[in-house]
Amino acid sequence: MNEQLIKLKFKGNHREYYLNPMHFPIQTGDRLIVETEKGQDLGEVTAITQDYKPKISVSSYEIIRKANARDIEAIEQNRHDEQQVFKQALEKIQELGLVMKLMDVEYQLDRKKLSFYYTAEERVDFRELVRELAGMFRTRIEMRQIGVRDETKRLCGVGSCGLPLCCGAFLEIFEPVSTQIAKDQSLPMNPVKLSGQCGKLKCCLLYEHGFYVDELKKYPPIDEPLLKDKRKGYIRKIDIFTQTVTCDFEDNTQENIPLNEIQDFLTAAQQKGLKKLTDALQDMLGGDVENLEHIEDNQK
Repeated sequence: MNEQLIKLKFKGNHREYYLNPMHFPIQTGDRLIVETEKGQDLGEVTAITQDYKPKISVSSYEIIRKANARDIEAIEQNRHDEQQVFKQALEKIQELGLVMKLMDVEYQLDRKKLSFYYTAEERVDFRELVRELAGMFRTRIEMRQIGVRDETKRLCGVGSCGLPLCCGAFLEIFEPVSTQIAKDQSLPMNPVKLSGQCGKLKCCLLYEHGFYVDELKKYPPIDEPLLKDKRKGYIRKIDIFTQTVTCDFEDNTQENIPLNEIQDFLTAAQQKGLKKLTDALQDMLGGDVENLEHIEDNQK
């Protein structure tokens, strides 16, 4: 039996997992004072389990105790004061002419440190800003640059599916998402539909990608030649749900052929020595295709 694991949620939809070696009587909804990388903080218990996978990253810090009324009053005062701090810091950033977007501010529970979260496209020299802020708020200042995904996670919101954003609700780590993942699922290459509120490709494109990859192994690749009724054609589209393959033929017709019937037509094309569409284009254009791809890569 694994040791009890506590999931805590902090400001900005930041979540951490803590072990409970002292066996505190903790319930979902409790507020705990814990050690964190930035010092003591107050988090709310969102889940408790003993059946967890070893791959879950567990905090090396400890649970100190349950939060009392004084702790809760302190954190509420911090949240109230952070609103005024944000306004003053924003004015100072504008006064200094810094090209950066202030996103959030956060007091450490004991107010010994004040963190400023911001986004910027280029490196920002904020040394003067830090001096000004330290003088204004009489505490240690920390500037934290975050990406657009982290910004969206802290703000949260509602996705196009009508549910809270995955990053704000449960995602702990941002996995890279490429356009190839969308192509594997035969999704239209429409940036408006494929991008999330952060402006990047939606994280949810990853959820079913493994299923699509496994299913596509059962199908011939796109542009594979086939021969049906003495007509030469190429595979243009795959539908794993209807288990059909859409093919374009040289007589300008298109057919949907069941997967369990396609192999005979592919074999006929191989016996005739027909090449894949991409290979045929390569023979016609020589090295031009590679050169175009090379230029495209340089422009990205």
